[in-house]
Amino acid sequence: MSGFLEIIIRTITAFIILWIFIHLLGKQTIFQKAYHLFIATITMGTIAGNLAFNYKLKYQYFILSFVIMGSVIFALNLLAVKSRRLRERIAGKPTTLIQEGKILEDSLQKIGFSIDLLKQALRGKDVFNIDEVEWAILEVNGSLSVLKKAEYQAITLKDLNMNPPSYRIPIELIMDGKVLSYNLSNSPYNEEWLNTELRKRNIQVSEIAYAVVGTKGNIYIDLFQDHQQPSK
Repeated sequence: MSGFLEIIIRTITAFIILWIFIHLLGKQTIFQKAYHLFIATITMGTIAGNLAFNYKLKYQYFILSFVIMGSVIFALNLLAVKSRRLRERIAGKPTTLIQEGKILEDSLQKIGFSIDLLKQALRGKDVFNIDEVEWAILEVNGSLSVLKKAEYQAITLKDLNMNPPSYRIPIELIMDGKVLSYNLSNSPYNEEWLNTELRKRNIQVSEIAYAVVGTKGNIYIDLFQDHQQPSK
């Protein structure tokens, strides 16, 4: 086997194994960068990189490394789900940086977080005055959760005793001349309603390139080019 062909095969194999690894561990691997998941991501990426380019090492060594690392992370995830105490040790726990408006300097020093870094993180939450903050918690995944003091919180419709308007997500009903049955069955509308709307416009489903129901229940239709009315 030539070197180019072997690298191509190894690269594809590395991608497939990483893809399987991500799917087995779930979306938390991407969303929640806990300690063990962060380490797993780096390690698995390194193994995959070596599998793709280091053709002097045998396939079975890389496969064994993937299996061992995947099994370890899968076991840690199970332990983290079943036990809160183990979850804090495995994945880490949130750190409170501001409590009841008071900066916890001990917490900042413990995690190596300076006041400047705290202010920078607060600006990322659109908070430019640290005195406005009631609570600030550094989450396990590195994001900062902020609760402003009551006098600085935005007024909501509930505060004004007003009922918020209800909105619906636009729903695609027809695509390339075919009714999207799944979308239709999981919407407030039915096939009879759709046929009635099309009859009002003297349009057949086969003539429609795209049809969507808007947030207010209005249907928007885009016809195939050969069925569109010529502009005058």
